[in-house]
Amino acid sequence: MTAKKAPDTALPDTGPTRLTDRKRAAILDAAIAEFRAHGFDVTSMDRIAETAEVSKRTVYNHFPSKEALFAEILTHLWKTSLAGIDLAYRRDRPLAEQLGDLLRQKLRMLSDVNHLDLARVVITATIHSPERARDMMARLGDKEEAITAWVRAAMHDGRLKKADPIFASHQLQGLVKSFAFWPQIVMGQPVLSKAQQDKLIKATVDMFLGYYAK
Repeated sequence: MTAKKAPDTALPDTGPTRLTDRKRAAILDAAIAEFRAHGFDVTSMDRIAETAEVSKRTVYNHFPSKEALFAEILTHLWKTSLAGIDLAYRRDRPLAEQLGDLLRQKLRMLSDVNHLDLARVVITATIHSPERARDMMARLGDKEEAITAWVRAAMHDGRLKKADPIFASHQLQGLVKSFAFWPQIVMGQPVLSKAQQDKLIKATVDMFLGYYAK
């Protein structure tokens, strides 16, 4: 099927790369929509080109393969997760308050329907291809989540027991995701209400600090 061309007058160019940037963004948006609606295996580069209203050649000019395009989307999902949680460790604030704020931000991100839909696609695609999962995790290996950075800082400050901060961070987030991510991803349960989130945050903070706090 021939891709529909976007109107030339849609947005004015203000620099030599603006049109290229817009097309790349349109391709990514289209790919996200198609992967969410149809999954990785069914989605084709032809379908993505049609949805983005660009030629198939343009898609391949930006992304040499569907794998490369999917990897870029995973990076986008990861960056969105990182940007959604922004709270630096502070030694002048109670640990419970800081952890509560961190987990509240985490739950806000996990409750976003678009994030959950895209996460389902990523999980499904990586389950069926361990090699794809390893490659994608290698791309993200140098990025540290805000919660891990917070745990590391609190340990360095002597307010949490010395331990592996990555392991401790995974424990903390695992307590949250077991109620506010996996049931929604696997069983289609609704996102938690505010009251349920508040209850989960308090219990998680109490359990985590009960073991790690000095």
